[in-house]
Amino acid sequence: MILFELFIGFLKVGCFAFGGAYGAIPLIRDVVLSYGWLDEEMLTYMIAVSESTPGPIMVNLATYVGNSQAGLAGSILATVAVVLPSFLIVLLVTVLLKTLLKSPYVQAVLRGIKPCMIGIILATGVYMIWKNGVVLQENSLLLRPLILTIVLGTVYFGSRKLRKGGISPILLICLSAVAGVAAYGL
Repeated sequence: MILFELFIGFLKVGCFAFGGAYGAIPLIRDVVLSYGWLDEEMLTYMIAVSESTPGPIMVNLATYVGNSQAGLAGSILATVAVVLPSFLIVLLVTVLLKTLLKSPYVQAVLRGIKPCMIGIILATGVYMIWKNGVVLQENSLLLRPLILTIVLGTVYFGSRKLRKGGISPILLICLSAVAGVAAYGL
């Protein structure tokens, strides 16, 4: 009986939780408290633990509650129940998109969205650089070392990408770490 309750309870959470993890917490709270699986204090602790562990909060909470109520089988069942609706929706969208992507109208929309997204990402990057890399001080403009690092990195990797056709993510992470240490010190 508890396995069925875990499945139904977390299936409800998976079906009706919208707006990300923090939007799902009230629904998780209602389900967990209504079934009596956790009390208010323990739920608060588990939300904190779920936020600090890798993975989505809903999945972490479902796994913990399932395990605390019915062991390994409960944790597996609760986790499957909370991700099942999202999995099915993504599967359905994928199947529909295969046919929709062939439509000339959808292709036109996607071609129109692509430059808009590039502009939004570029504007966000410029805004973040301006807010974090430029200091206005007594009628003068000071550039933090971050600006120099970004400009040099962009020029270097942009020219390298054009010449070789790709950038190693591992090399990029290591060089960014070195640049951060050089720019800001230890």
